[in-house]
Amino acid sequence: MRLLHTADWHLGRVYHGVSLLEDQAVILDQFIDLVSDVRPHAVLIAGDIYDRSVPPSDAVRLLDETLTRLVIGEGVPVIMIAGNHDGADRLGFGSRLLAEARLIVRGTAEPGIEPVVLDDEHGRVAIYPVPYADPAFVRAVMEDATLDDHHKALKAQMDAIRAMHDPAMRAVAVAHAFVQGGSVSDSERPLSVGGTGSVGTDVFDGMDYVALGHLHSPQTMADGRIHYSGSLLKYSFNEAAQSKSVSLVELDGQGRAAIERIALKPRRDLRIVEGRLADLVQAGMGDPNRDDFILARLTDEGALLDPMVKLRTAYPNALSIERPQFLPDGGGLEPGRDHRKTGMQQLFANFFREMTDSSLDPAAEAILAREIEAMEKEDREAA
Repeated sequence: MRLLHTADWHLGRVYHGVSLLEDQAVILDQFIDLVSDVRPHAVLIAGDIYDRSVPPSDAVRLLDETLTRLVIGEGVPVIMIAGNHDGADRLGFGSRLLAEARLIVRGTAEPGIEPVVLDDEHGRVAIYPVPYADPAFVRAVMEDATLDDHHKALKAQMDAIRAMHDPAMRAVAVAHAFVQGGSVSDSERPLSVGGTGSVGTDVFDGMDYVALGHLHSPQTMADGRIHYSGSLLKYSFNEAAQSKSVSLVELDGQGRAAIERIALKPRRDLRIVEGRLADLVQAGMGDPNRDDFILARLTDEGALLDPMVKLRTAYPNALSIERPQFLPDGGGLEPGRDHRKTGMQQLFANFFREMTDSSLDPAAEAILAREIEAMEKEDREAA
């Protein structure tokens, strides 16, 4: 069984005030060409299709065009789930009608998850689409008040799958979660605070392959059974050193998965340059990739007049400038990260350190995490 696994498209994303939709359209053109070349039995899209729950109309049109070209143009089934960025009900609209055309969309959690069954020369493969859902929603759907964190909620859903799965079929799950031990990036929205958003690898016991979304760096766990394909594009400067790709998965007759990462070429890369402003401007004039998105770390010691204006004469898509020598501890943040997306807990910890010249102890961090979780839960319920 040949499966093409991708996730975290984040269509409609705006970064430093710049829309990435044209860049996303270019990379999706390449993705469709790849589908045409490798002819998978199915495409698996593991959540965060859009960047926000109410996406811009241009992003909706791009998704519509892409899925039409895949399902109708290439004749390849697509299995797609909602992630934590997606509006589950909106994404799942018309799913029963779309399934007739072999576009299987799962937006909201359900008490029972019916598999999509595909055949190859070795027999049948059951693919279980498990959309992201907050524990509170899963509690209501499963009618189980004990499901008070992401691990318990996802385990309950997977237990229901294991209870009904036909062991004669190989089993694949498509899910959107933060698995413990995964490597995170700045552009991922936390599922919760205080660690309660993570799940253990054991929730996926019994699955031959788990196609995951949420973490933007490609990575594999549990001896190759559990895999993040990563995002299609770099969505923060923290990801500048990452190599983005999609994953071609070959599932043999015994359910063993062989994974090949296939890189796609972005319209514009996102990268970091470092040095004196004058040197960067001079080098940029001859840079064949000067249209890339740029973060410049300037090493100049003195005052600079309009450094961004000067930088953009060489790099027209420069997005940000850092001068780390003027931040003794980096403000408690990693260089290159989008400070606007810093979580509430980190912001408070930074403030506490600035005011007291000391860090929160573990007990205080735990109390803070509980209070923030309670406030966020109250906000969700009020919405």
